[in-house]
Amino acid sequence: MFELAGFDLDAFVAATLAEDLGTGGDITSMATISAALQLTAVMASRDAIRVAGLPIADAFFTRLDPDLEITHHVEDGADAAPDDRLMTIRGNARAILAAERSALNTVQHLSGIATMTRSYVAAIAGSGATLLDTRKTIPGLRVLEKYAVRMGGGTNHRMRLDDAVLIKDNHIAAAGSVGQAVGAAKATGLSRIEVEVDRLDQIEPALRAGATALLLDNMPPAMLREAVALVAGRATTEASGGVTLDRIGEIAATGVNYISVGRLTQSAPAADIGLDYFDG
Repeated sequence: MFELAGFDLDAFVAATLAEDLGTGGDITSMATISAALQLTAVMASRDAIRVAGLPIADAFFTRLDPDLEITHHVEDGADAAPDDRLMTIRGNARAILAAERSALNTVQHLSGIATMTRSYVAAIAGSGATLLDTRKTIPGLRVLEKYAVRMGGGTNHRMRLDDAVLIKDNHIAAAGSVGQAVGAAKATGLSRIEVEVDRLDQIEPALRAGATALLLDNMPPAMLREAVALVAGRATTEASGGVTLDRIGEIAATGVNYISVGRLTQSAPAADIGLDYFDG
């Protein structure tokens, strides 16, 4: 049974299928295909991808027909080449056709995230920096999208606002200064406090007030190197803002501990995956 902490798979599958099937179901399949027809469907990659979401596809298919036979040819987190088979589904044609779009949408989206993440991880291999995701996710899909990041080799940052303290620029503006914001958080007894800084002169006040991690926001590589030198190991450092695949290697070379990339979950293109049918 596929489980993710904080994610209700049954509710997700039910809501997604209800959105697609409406109240009348797949009227096209019911009008054109015998209720007894058996088919074999093969889900395959049409491009080089990192796979994510196959167990969720299973749940869509088996929700409509628990007797379907499903075989995985790869597992989540594996790489697939063009034309590689991902899974085979055998059984009732109407059930497979009705679940097809929901299953494909999910696997395409999650595999797209995993594939992009894999590229970013490869670009910083050997640098010592760790790739992080962000909370820039589609509402309702955060747990799934962050799961896909892990399948791509990335590391999850905060899942929710109650996971960790991250003092951003708006918190600083409301509190009055970096030092005041960090000091207020420290006074509550919190031991790990990350704060966003976008200027070098904010670093010392943040560290004096008790920050344990610095989010170095939108700093060019030269400034990042200077910031890492100023921090001198007194806190962890995270680069963020405008990180693209062609720039992340240079950013990693500055010596930051982490690099967070919002586009992993916000802008990853869907993977090209299809479902082809054969006589049962």
